Amino acid sequence: RPVFCSPPPPNEPGAPAWCVCQRKKTLEGIRLYSLMTDFFLMYFREGNEPEETTQITYRELLVQVCRCSNVLQKQGIQKGDRVAIYMPMIPELVVAMLACARLGALHSIVFAGFSAESLCERILDSSCSLLITTDAFYRGEKLVNLKELADEALDKCREKGFQVRCCIVVKHLGRAELGTGDSPSQSPPIKRPCPDVQISWNQGVDLWWHELMQEAEDECEPEWCDAEDPLFILYTSGSTGKPKGVVHTVGGYMLYVATTFKYVFDFHAEDVFWCTADIGWITGHSYVTYGPLANGATSVLFEGIPTYPDVSRLWSIVDKYKVTKFYTAPTAIRLLMKFGDEPVTRHSRASLQVLGTVGEPINPEAWLWYHQVVGAQRCSIVDTFWQTETGGHMLTPLPGATPMKPGSATFPFFGVAPAILNESGEELEGEAEGYLVFKQPWPGIMRTVYGNHERFEATYFKKFPGYYVTGDGCRRDQDGYYWITGRIDDMLNVSGHLLSTAEVESALVEHEAIAEAAVVGHPHPVKGECLYCFVTLCDGYTFSPTLTEELKKQIREKIGPIATPDYIQNAPGLPKTRSGKIMRRVLRKIAQNDHDLGDTSTVADPTVICQLFNHRCLTIQ
Repeated sequence: RPVFCSPPPPNEPGAPAWCVCQRKKTLEGIRLYSLMTDFFLMYFREGNEPEETTQITYRELLVQVCRCSNVLQKQGIQKGDRVAIYMPMIPELVVAMLACARLGALHSIVFAGFSAESLCERILDSSCSLLITTDAFYRGEKLVNLKELADEALDKCREKGFQVRCCIVVKHLGRAELGTGDSPSQSPPIKRPCPDVQISWNQGVDLWWHELMQEAEDECEPEWCDAEDPLFILYTSGSTGKPKGVVHTVGGYMLYVATTFKYVFDFHAEDVFWCTADIGWITGHSYVTYGPLANGATSVLFEGIPTYPDVSRLWSIVDKYKVTKFYTAPTAIRLLMKFGDEPVTRHSRASLQVLGTVGEPINPEAWLWYHQVVGAQRCSIVDTFWQTETGGHMLTPLPGATPMKPGSATFPFFGVAPAILNESGEELEGEAEGYLVFKQPWPGIMRTVYGNHERFEATYFKKFPGYYVTGDGCRRDQDGYYWITGRIDDMLNVSGHLLSTAEVESALVEHEAIAEAAVVGHPHPVKGECLYCFVTLCDGYTFSPTLTEELKKQIREKIGPIATPDYIQNAPGLPKTRSGKIMRRVLRKIAQNDHDLGDTSTVADPTVICQLFNHRCLTIQ
């Protein structure tokens, strides 16, 4: 049984004989499971540095989860409480979230790249009574003093009248002081020589993780939960700028991620699965933690980045652990494409069987490179469409079963019922383009926005009553394949014609000089709206009027004259969140020379914004 599941119910007076018999069989199964988990690997842990490695079994995880559960109970955490977790991709992150689940407490994981302000906002919204964080960590060459950010967030909470009960701190950068061991809480020490990082300490609030865990018992009785009890809160961007606390529940979410993991990745017991997503996002929740664990899978837990210490890091890890199923984002694929084929082909990658993409529509050029170079034309590609709100995959091919089309999310997962609606809310049949909706519920659907059920109903069900509204545009071709065209608010109306920014971006990156592109709308005195394009060049190319004309010609040929951009700007970098998503809201402001950008705390590299303002095109309103 997975470590986060409850045991069978206790015998009660008058219980039917079959119930007692079933309990006996289940207990025998648990004892057998307990013996087996001593040998089953849960994670190959790969740190920021290639030498920082360890292996973790299911049995070791169970012990750590029980200890952490006891620690949280001692700090007063009970069923229904909310716990904020602000940590990098280390084993303690998995331990902490599963310990919350074991107690029936809701974990609210905040990506370790978010600012103190973002952490404060999320703690306040869900009234988290406890925070778990880390002293500091390296992300590639960059040192992040996470404790400093956590302290700043807690100070902001206090200023707004909210006091977090305590802050538990994992000594990650200082592991060498603790020695080494074979448990997740005693991973090998950081290999890189560390400068003197000052870790502030707040007496009466801060507690060391390793000290608490050493004193805790190895067993902890799980809290009973109903299927519809909440499991976790995860915040996602809202159109109003205020993040939404997406709530998922124990039964439906677990069932859905377990099932989608098994079938979408064609999981077998001998597989080694690797999802490169951070657990701070829904992809990491569903396909780094809950989905793989529910299937007894062996996975890779990766703390680093794709380009450190060199651009072949991902493929060296694939060979190192004989990864069979690999799941990453189109952003990462396009990033690595810039460096050519050699960093990939120098590694065998012979173990790979299935390649997955997630997070945004993948342009055909990146899909083909992924298939031809990374997969050596022998791996199935599953291009998955889903959202934080859906919990798991909604539209996806099935490996080896669905004929592939580059860039298509393909068919609905079992039991999922998509539809395409026009502006009037009428269902369109056959070939069609419009709003993507789903017309019947599925187990993994979010249940509410935390503390604001009215916002939940208004955001997802009000526009087209009776349907779940994804907010994405979609095209269905003559073969019944679905093609995500991008967010509806990223659709452009040029001279009365509806254009997809994703379609224009795909046409731009087909040019050999373009590594990445982003397209936004810009006011136009005649057309109403025109296209303003930001393009990032591949190594070895320079931006010039000749290149601009080539790109315009390519778009005219690929889409039509109506899609010809009025402006194409050289963009050495694009403003992205730390998960790699392009912030088009900021790009729209830059295109219009509007310096009132609003909250930019989630931008991974703020210096990019200044560069883009300095290079912007001269425009007419």
